[in-house]
Amino acid sequence: MLDQLFNLVKEQAADTIINNPEIPNDRNDEAVGEVTNSIAGGLQNALANGQFNDVLKMLGGAGGDLQNNPLTNQLSGNAVTNLMDKFGLNQEQAGSIVSNLLPGVLQQFISKTNNPNDNSFDLQGIFSSLTGGSTNGLDLQGLLGRVTQGGLDRDGDGDTDLNDVINMVKGGASNQQNGGGGLLDIAKGLFAR
Repeated sequence: MLDQLFNLVKEQAADTIINNPEIPNDRNDEAVGEVTNSIAGGLQNALANGQFNDVLKMLGGAGGDLQNNPLTNQLSGNAVTNLMDKFGLNQEQAGSIVSNLLPGVLQQFISKTNNPNDNSFDLQGIFSSLTGGSTNGLDLQGLLGRVTQGGLDRDGDGDTDLNDVINMVKGGASNQQNGGGGLLDIAKGLFAR
């Protein structure tokens, strides 16, 4: 997944990195790599911090307006900080690169992930890569449908979190129809990071 994401960032980076005098030409690939790692690392951190639904909705194309998505802001902040640290850019310079690059990259990433005719990215593969394989066996498309329709909010508190997964698993036999079984172990692994 990282190679495909790197290529996607590089395709979008012509004006913001490649033709940017603030980034030396011999370090263009390094800058593209830094943005790529900021996106992947930011998504991994979000998953580790219990933002499974946010990542699932964003990558599944149900995250709403990217400009107003809190996860986009987290990814932007990571990228700005990393570019400042790695290339000695000031906040305005790094912010300009990220604000001109990241929305297009994320839009393409999401579009390719949800295009059945484009196999460069798929939701299952992305999550498998981000979680080290701990989401293998989960029906992410089915979960996405339930998350966007509120069907996973089992405790009625307005969000979907580990408590909802535990309530779903404790639901007994009806849970087996919904993929209960080892779901608790998988969910604990996702939310415990």
